[in-house]
Amino acid sequence: MMRNRGFNIKSVFGMLLSLFFIEGMVAQRIETAGEVLLKSPGNPASRYELRTSSSDDGKSMKWLSDSKIPLDINGKITPTASGIVYDVELTAHEDVFFNFKQRILAESATHENCKFFMPGFWYRHNLRSPKEAPSFHTSDSWLVREDRLSAPLTGVYDEQTGQYYSILRNQEIRKAAYTAINQGEVILSGESDLGFTGFENIDGKTWLSFGFPYREAPKTYIRKLTLAPPVTTFARLRKGETRKLSWIVSRGTAADYADFVSKVWTSTYDHFLPKEVELDYTEERVKEVLSNFFVESYVETDDLNYFSGVHLKTDVCGHQGDAEIGFVGRVLLNAFFAHQYAGEQGDEQLAKITQTIFNSYLANGFTGSGFFREFVDYDRDYETDVFSIRRQSEGIYAILSYLDYEKKQGRKHPEWEKQMEKLLANFLRLQKDDGSFPRKFKDNFEVVDVTGGSTPSATVPLVMASRYFNKKEYLKSAIKSGNYLETELISRSDYFSSTLDANCEDKEASLYAATAMYYLALASNGKEHDRYVALAKNASYFALSWYYLWDVPFAQGQMLGDLGLLSRGWGNVSVENNHIDVFIFEFADVLNYLARETSESRFSEFAKVINSSMLQLLPYPGHLCGVAKTGYYPEVVQHTNWDYGKNGKGFYNDIFAPGWTVASLWEMLTPGSAEEFMKK
Repeated sequence: MMRNRGFNIKSVFGMLLSLFFIEGMVAQRIETAGEVLLKSPGNPASRYELRTSSSDDGKSMKWLSDSKIPLDINGKITPTASGIVYDVELTAHEDVFFNFKQRILAESATHENCKFFMPGFWYRHNLRSPKEAPSFHTSDSWLVREDRLSAPLTGVYDEQTGQYYSILRNQEIRKAAYTAINQGEVILSGESDLGFTGFENIDGKTWLSFGFPYREAPKTYIRKLTLAPPVTTFARLRKGETRKLSWIVSRGTAADYADFVSKVWTSTYDHFLPKEVELDYTEERVKEVLSNFFVESYVETDDLNYFSGVHLKTDVCGHQGDAEIGFVGRVLLNAFFAHQYAGEQGDEQLAKITQTIFNSYLANGFTGSGFFREFVDYDRDYETDVFSIRRQSEGIYAILSYLDYEKKQGRKHPEWEKQMEKLLANFLRLQKDDGSFPRKFKDNFEVVDVTGGSTPSATVPLVMASRYFNKKEYLKSAIKSGNYLETELISRSDYFSSTLDANCEDKEASLYAATAMYYLALASNGKEHDRYVALAKNASYFALSWYYLWDVPFAQGQMLGDLGLLSRGWGNVSVENNHIDVFIFEFADVLNYLARETSESRFSEFAKVINSSMLQLLPYPGHLCGVAKTGYYPEVVQHTNWDYGKNGKGFYNDIFAPGWTVASLWEMLTPGSAEEFMKK
């Protein structure tokens, strides 16, 4: 537990907070504490505790130190409907390098009763994450730089009282500075707007902390499962200069953690009101560019034919031996999209490519038990013998989409239908009594990972199969899985381990849960339909919380900044994998559907932002965006101080998987496919 070394006072600031929060709430006094660190180059920083002195009208205040410091620190408080706007100005009497920190305490907020929220990075206690990633396993107090977060915000929910607090940075964050090192005390190389936010346990009480420039403690997270020593940065303020800072401190009540997240996301969305990104190319042009991936990545073998879209070097984009059904390869879904596109364009070459892929998988793509051969690496002569419900589900989804399309064109494929029914029978055998599906298993049905976090990926193809084959047993299984999702994931606000390369809280678990409920809603009527819509909406708020509502800054010389990338609409991946990407697939359709069903226009408005923003890095001649080939859409977009091992903020990792990025964007550009499929 962190011990308070600061000076805690029941300040006028605190009393004003209690007066100006939402009407009807019990008045509550807020304690505050502050500090400023001043650094002389080459020497350890000096720390100064701060206390407040207020004006007669109680609307302005000064932060004072018992020691003489070369700074004037003044505050102003402006009441709002649900809290206050808190403005701070720091003015230097001489040249200084400083770091300013403020924290507030709600007296009733006992740390053990609280759950925390830093969107796109922290959910509850992050206890699904390992100790090598930010979580309560390592510490119950965390400060992080703002660009880790999909909104520069921290929030706390008190489960005993139902009360929550949130603190949101209230100004544009446009500039970032290169730093020579990422731990210890660091003087910033230039101008930066990045601050920090977080929460701290001090003597069993919860404090929300925030300040400028950024700090990270007790660790900074530099790459996958790699925590490093803390970092504190210092900004330069020249004599006579003033630095203005602003935050919004809000308070409210919520029925549970899910209600807390939805309310905070909604108010944060209303604060930013992100706009669509203006592009100078059409959706038709996007598909034309992406289709080059289908042609250039095609690989033939004596066994399986596939698109090489896994483990590629960004500066080469050459062929690799990895044939992967789902997850990051998405061979069959890409084959379906390429097949559709070839028909629309009359492209005989592409049509031939897709047919050879489907033929090879029909002939050689299944195990003895009828599962897809998920992952085959021809370079290493390796094939996985551990299968996943996610990849298998994604394969079924792709083939059922293909079969439905073909049927509507007057073409039938009975052998494919036979294989799908055999695989679906395997699904029914794998399903547990509680409705869940094991995350990983072997061809003999031995369960390797019983975790149910990937269950929603199975719900979707089961609903589709019930419609395509007109068999109630598949819908019955899907409903059973939906009940599990409601009980174990959605009602508990516990979304985890849907991605296959991490064991942690992640975006894809909530996104898949929302999509699963969307499909069940499409297959249902009356009260059941309404229940699934409500569950989809609940899960969607968690999925949305991973998507950026603002544009993180980059320093000059960081490629993504030089390209002008706007991060709004991009989604962070997981607690372990702290980068942004274009994972969307059908989620925009889910948002548009929920907007119609629930009259929540924010969903459809933000879907427009996502749909435009995710196309910014489209690689074509003269605009290759750091990759070697046209249409090989980037994947690991490193937007903060984190990397997979190469290059860091503002760049990509040197290895990427365009197989899934192309499939994701193509599905985004094919709206309404689920509703069309599910029509009777």
